[in-house]
Amino acid sequence: MSQESEPNWRPRIGLALGSGVARGWAHIGVLRALKRFGIKPDIISGTSIGAVVGASYLTGKLDTLEDWARSMTKLRMLSYMDFKVSSGGLMGGRHLVNIMQNHLGDAKFEDYEMPFVAVATDLVTGHEVWLREGNLVDAVRASFSLPGVFQPMLVNDRWVIDGALVNPVPVSVCQAMGAQMIIAVNLNADIIGKARAPGGKIATVAGFDLLDEIKENAPTSGVSMLSALARRTFRREANQPSLFGVMISSLNIVQDRIARSRLAGEPPDVQITPRLGQIGLFEFHRAEEIIAEGEAAVERVLPDLRDALSVFATGSGGI
Repeated sequence: MSQESEPNWRPRIGLALGSGVARGWAHIGVLRALKRFGIKPDIISGTSIGAVVGASYLTGKLDTLEDWARSMTKLRMLSYMDFKVSSGGLMGGRHLVNIMQNHLGDAKFEDYEMPFVAVATDLVTGHEVWLREGNLVDAVRASFSLPGVFQPMLVNDRWVIDGALVNPVPVSVCQAMGAQMIIAVNLNADIIGKARAPGGKIATVAGFDLLDEIKENAPTSGVSMLSALARRTFRREANQPSLFGVMISSLNIVQDRIARSRLAGEPPDVQITPRLGQIGLFEFHRAEEIIAEGEAAVERVLPDLRDALSVFATGSGGI
């Protein structure tokens, strides 16, 4: 669809970018494809990695994020793991915050006309928290505070964690912010039962054995002083899941079930579902194929996108 083929009037489009850890690179491909077909969001909501990509799009730094994603290797990913023994999570997230700070600087929500919301969860009440004011980096860091992995963030005197626990695909946020047509990107539509080795019974959560990678690369990766906590976390007995595997697999199941329920009650007008069941949650180094699948997922639903735009344009006289 070219710009010329779009109707003169078009709906106010909301784009809900869902959670999914490394699978979130697919959001980059989705945004690329939507632009190629002349579809531009007016509102963006993002949960977890969706907030990371959404903030990068908002600030015009999507190219920078894509370059960084494509440069990722297993070794580089390990170097970003700042393990902490006494904290609310295995990792502090300091290295990732520093990278975001370098890319986004001191950008604030108020600096941009496009409405953008990062979704988090109140650790005490379980309430959904919409972050839409102040520093973007702080909001994004709070939104991806995966329980047990990253430390919670203190935001406005509230401890908050990953928004995936309450709203993995934040369609409702776009609705509340005045979107007339909502496109949702669900990264976890086909993961149950697929994220494991062929014939295996244990979910390969990371996509590879993190402990083996740490042992092999410790002399050069900057993690040679890896704490005993991290070793216990990633170690597993033969044919048994590790502590890390159980924790992340459980969270994955929870957010999948919550997403199914919320999408049933708050359906988007068009749902984009990249096929990413074969991608481990920490396989950030597979950015090229993940981004490509994001683009392919848009192409698969292109007829639905065109139909939705046409329907809303036809009914615009009553709006």
